[in-house]
Parts: sequence; C-alpha cells; structure tokens
Amino acid sequence: MKPVLKIARTELRSLFYSPIAWFLMIVFMVQCGLAYIYQLDSNARTQELNGIGLQYMTDLTQRIFLSREGVFSNVMQKLYLYIPLLTMGLISREINGGTIKLLYSSPIKVQQIVFGKYLAMMVYSLVLIAIVGIFMIAGMFNIKSADGGMLLSGTLGFYLLLCTYSAIGLFMSCLTTYQVVAAVSTFVMIGILSYIGQLWQGIDFVRDLTYFLSLSGRTEHMLSGLITTKDVIYFLLIIYIFLGLTISKLKAGRESKSFLVKAGRYVVIVVSALAIGYISSRPALTGYWDVTANKSRTLTPNAQRIIKELGDEPLEWTIYNNLLGSHNYYGLPEARNMDLARWEPYTRFKNSINFHYVNYYDSAEESKWMYKQYPGKTIKEIADMNAKNFNLKLSMFKSPGEMHKIVDLRPEGNRYVMQLKYKDRATFLRIFDDNMVFPSETEVSAAFKRLLAAKLPKVAFLSGDLERNINKIGERDYKILTNMPSFRRSLVNQGFDVDTLSLETGDIPADISTLVIADPKTALSAAGLVKIQQYIDKGGNLLIAGEPGKQALLNPLLEKIGVQLLDGVLVQPSKELAPDLVQAELTSAVAGFYKGLAKNYEDGMKVTMPGATGLSYTPNSGYTVTPLLLTNGEQSWIKKGKLVVDSADIIYMPANGDEKKSVPTALSLTRQINGREQRIIVTSDADFISNGELKRYNVQNANFYFSTALFSWLSYGEFPIDTSRPDARDNRVKVTSERVDMLRILLIWVFPGLLLIFGTVLLIRRKRK
Repeated sequence: MKPVLKIARTELRSLFYSPIAWFLMIVFMVQCGLAYIYQLDSNARTQELNGIGLQYMTDLTQRIFLSREGVFSNVMQKLYLYIPLLTMGLISREINGGTIKLLYSSPIKVQQIVFGKYLAMMVYSLVLIAIVGIFMIAGMFNIKSADGGMLLSGTLGFYLLLCTYSAIGLFMSCLTTYQVVAAVSTFVMIGILSYIGQLWQGIDFVRDLTYFLSLSGRTEHMLSGLITTKDVIYFLLIIYIFLGLTISKLKAGRESKSFLVKAGRYVVIVVSALAIGYISSRPALTGYWDVTANKSRTLTPNAQRIIKELGDEPLEWTIYNNLLGSHNYYGLPEARNMDLARWEPYTRFKNSINFHYVNYYDSAEESKWMYKQYPGKTIKEIADMNAKNFNLKLSMFKSPGEMHKIVDLRPEGNRYVMQLKYKDRATFLRIFDDNMVFPSETEVSAAFKRLLAAKLPKVAFLSGDLERNINKIGERDYKILTNMPSFRRSLVNQGFDVDTLSLETGDIPADISTLVIADPKTALSAAGLVKIQQYIDKGGNLLIAGEPGKQALLNPLLEKIGVQLLDGVLVQPSKELAPDLVQAELTSAVAGFYKGLAKNYEDGMKVTMPGATGLSYTPNSGYTVTPLLLTNGEQSWIKKGKLVVDSADIIYMPANGDEKKSVPTALSLTRQINGREQRIIVTSDADFISNGELKRYNVQNANFYFSTALFSWLSYGEFPIDTSRPDARDNRVKVTSERVDMLRILLIWVFPGLLLIFGTVLLIRRKRK
C-alpha cells in the first residue's frame, strides 16, 4: 500500500505543479457558478413577480442542480473535455521520458504503478467535488428546505463518472507515447461508450450487451435521487475493465508471452465484468435506495400495496405493437431496453413480471391517412414499405389474420396497447394522446387492481329515452369521460367498467355499482320509473343530471328523494362568455371527495355549466343532503321564462319572477340502507361532463377533477387509485434578485480569482525553487 500512496503523492505533486490542473479547476468553478447563478436568479425573479409562475416553483433542488440546465447536468455535459487533458500524460509521459523503465526496475509491481496513478486522479476528482460542494452549501442556504439527500446522490453519480473517465484516460495513456494522441483517444472512447447503446439494438443478445456497456444515461437515477446497486456496480465494473486492461497492457510490454496468453487476459477481464454486470442487473438482485425527501423516486404506498397483493404469481405483460399505428416505434426491438427501463419502478417491487412483445400490422383508426399516401396499395404492401423504413423485414410482423387468432384489438382501434394477464384474469393498459403518452402510476395501479378485484365498479348509462350517448364524440355526448381509449382520464382507463342500459329490455342488473340518468329527452315510461325506484329502494347508487326546460321529465323521479329542478334557467352575464354559462363554486364538502379536486378548490377554480338551473331539496326526506356546487348570488340569478342569448343584454328583472340568490347546482344525498351507505348525486346540468365542456379551452375549469371526484365518491373511493404525493417543500428561494447579484460577483469572480492567485503563487514559487 505504501508504494501506491507514494506514487499517488508524486503524481499529485506533478499534477498541481502544472498550470493545466489549476486552469481546469478555475474553468470548472466558473462553469458551475454560471449554471447555479442562472437558475437561482431565474427563480428569484419569478418569486418576486408573485404571479402564476409561483405554482410552477417546486422541486427547486432538482431544478437548480439536477435538471437538464442545472449545475450537475451542465458540467457533466462538458466533463469529457476536462479529464482527457489530465490523464493524457499519466503513463505516456513516463514512456516518452524513459522513466517507465526506472519504475519497472524498482521493486514495485505494475499494478501498484497503475493504482497509484489512478489514486491521484481520484483525489483530483475529489477536489472537483469540493468545488461543487461550495455551490451545494450555497444551495442549502439559498433554497427553502433544500433536498440534501438528492444533492448527495447527485454528487455520488458525478464522482463515479469522474472516476470512470479517469480509468478510461489512464488506459488510453498507456497505449501511446504521444500525450495529444492519448487525449484524443480518450475523447473517442468516451464517445464510443456513450453511443454504443444505440448500436445493433435489433439483435436480442447484442442489444443487451451494448446497452450494458453504454455510458449514456447511467447517472440519471442518481441525479434524480435514486441510488441503485446496478448503476454503482456498472461504474465499478467499467473502472475495473480499464484498469485491468491497463495493467495487462503494461505487463505485456515487459513479458515474452504468446499472443493467445496476452489476448486471453483481455478477454477474461471483459467477460468477467460482463458476467458480473448481467447478474447484478437482474431485477431480483438489484437494490434501490431512494434518498429524496418525500420518496418521489419510489411508487406511492397505495401502488406498493396493490403490487404486494399480487404476490409471487407471475404477471404476463404483453405489448401489442401495430406497425401501421402512430406509436409503432415504442414496440420495435431497438426501443426494447428503453421500454423495459420505463417499467422498472414496478419490476422493482415485483420481479416476476414477464414482458412479451408482439409486432403486427393492421389498419388503424389513427393512421387512415396512409391509404391516401399510398393509393392503390394493399395493407400488406403498405406494411412492407413501413418495415423497410425501419430496416426490418415484414416477416417479423404478424398479419391481420394471425393477430385475430391471438386477440382482437379492433375495439382498441388497433393501437399500441398492453395486455396484462394474472392467473385467469386480463385487462388492457393503454397509451394516450397527450404529452406524457405512457400510463402514469395511477393508470398502471388501476390495471393491477382490476386483476385483483373480486367485483369491479360498473357504471351503467341509461339509454332508450334519448339520453346523452357515451359512444359518440359530439359536443353534448359523453365519450371522452367514459370510454375513449386514447384519453387518460376516461373512466375505462381509471379502472371502471362502463356500459349502457335500456330499461325496455330488462331490469337493472345487480352488478351495477352506479346508474347514470343523463338528460332524457322523452318522459321515462311508467315501467322504467318503477325499475329505477326499485333500484333506489334497494340502496343503489345513482347520478341524475337534468337540464333547464326538461324539469317535467325528471322532477317526478326526483320528488321521491326530496329534490326538484327549479323552474327557469341560470344566467351569469359576462363580457367574454355566453350569459347562460354558469361558473359554479366548489364547496368544501366536494373537495373532500378526491385529492385532485382539493387543489382546484384551494385555487378557487370553478365548474362550468352551460345551460343550468337551480336545485331545491327537502331536509327531512330521509337523506342527508349536501350542496356540492353553489352559484354566486351576486353575479348570477334564475331567469324565468325563455332565455334568448343572442339578442339584447340579459337584465335582471324581478318583476318577471327573476330570483337573485345563491342556489346549488349539484347535491349529494346519502342514507344508510341494507347495511351500507347509499350515495346519490343530482345535478341541474348535464353538459358539465360532456365532450364539449371537457375540451373547453377559453375558461380554466375544474370539470375534469369534479367529474372524477363524483365517480370516485360513488364507487367508495375504489377508483381512481390515489397516487398523489406530498407537495415538495423546496418550493421557494430565500434570496432576492439583488442578493443574487452579490452572489454572482462572489461565486463567478471572487472565488475563481482567489483560486487563480493561489495557483499562480504556487507555480511561481515552484519555478523559483
């Protein structure tokens, strides 16, 4: 050990007596300072503006230090420029100057020479870490409740990357006597290891090999606050490979061994590292440590509980990828490792998930434009041309006929879809037409729970009297809310079963968890009313949505539960919006239905209801009645008679019976019956959950979360799955923009200047001696 320390000490003395080490330290400090000050100043100014930008000020520790433009990411992107300049002379200088022969002749082993020089680089890397530590300490003082665990995790990833680059540079330095060649070779090798993960991804075995060797993205977990054993072992193995190759190369230069023996050493080093890496990266053998303050890199407790209920039974996860679909890339072989990494948070807790990939081609609703692009071509011919675009053979894709024998995906629109099978149950997990694309923890957890639940909540929408249609995409219909596969918040993607029901063809099934009666255009038949009343008497849950002008159709039914739709229509005049668009206020009671809605309530968001009336109720009806939405009595009123919205301004006219008061537009009714709580929702508008209203862009409303909250409450909170997390505490900075200007001078000018003076004095004194 003493020879190693002595060599390291000598190498460090040589390193710090050269201008290059000091120059790189100063440049490194300035680069860190620029990145830190830019992020801190941006957030300080946003905070001082005190506007809507405050709601986006969250996870500031990650944003300032670990985001793409943060301190760590900024310096890591340029780190490959630093290390080669330091390592290029570690051994090539000895070889070129002839001092390597003196080392060989001394009682020092080759590995001690290599370890000593590498130890010197590890110490220099710690100096760079100390420089970053200056900004980390500043961040702890400048950021409210800064996440120290995340900073330390990022520091570990940064240090391991420094050590890895040093090992690569050390090996390249032993290959040549020219330092410039060694530096360039290090650049090239780092580039190869960063890019190799994108090569030969269509070949299964080679794909796993190149993906393991790839440096790209290896620090992402640690930069986000998650330390995994496979990432740490990866860096140690790469260091082991290049140090081992360095030792073997130096030994080969002084030994008269055969080529096979020399090559065998290299092969043993690489193969042993790959074997250890493969074994250590298996899900069952991977350890995880989430060091973030609120465990944001780990599944929420609800998701973990559901996965735990799955037990050790295997879960078959099959990805069906349509070559002619708009998301076809995600299922192709070259994206396989990226896809498996996407689901790692779940395999972390259940390593018995078996992934299968089925590629096929068939006509897709989302890709009808292809027929116009390729006129006169058959599906097979179009698929063949698309396969060639990906440099693939059509033979690896199943034909429509072959796919229909396996599974019929036409109800899914032949989109990219995942099917989960557990024991004798199966469910679909979909991707969505939004920026996130893939299902979040909420949708995945809902799919898992569907595989476990003995009875799934089934929502039945009444049909037969021209009610709102759940299968149409018209402005007044309900497809988006209920069963649109490509919409994330649709009930079918949140765990519910959705269907229609006609009272003309039978009774209300016993497996219905919620019955929805939405704006019937014709009077309910006497037989239908009897069936609904029987359903209510048995304790069934119900959602009734009425409309102004149709009070006579629903009031006979509502009378049985002590609720009535008021005569007239609500108006709320506005300069920019239609006068019959009522913006109803959420009550504290409904905010407790669903955590997502609670945030809307705190922010004062409204539920927009185009064409609504008020509700009245009888307190002693046998139900506990709670208002969920209330109108603003000062801005709106109930207008009696016919409302004409495209003529003169709407004026409050008490002489005509207009009533200016706050009225409920949504009520909840509960009672205990048959050993359970019966829950009923009544609304005086049916448009608030319509396709048109959920797509409204000119008013920021709470309709999405409100509708989700209603069905969550009606299903007793079984779905959607609550995967919410506590708000991040590092959501403010503790400095003003003026203070940031002072820090800019200190961190970008004063500290680097002091380092420059110290280094200059040291070098001058050394030169004089």
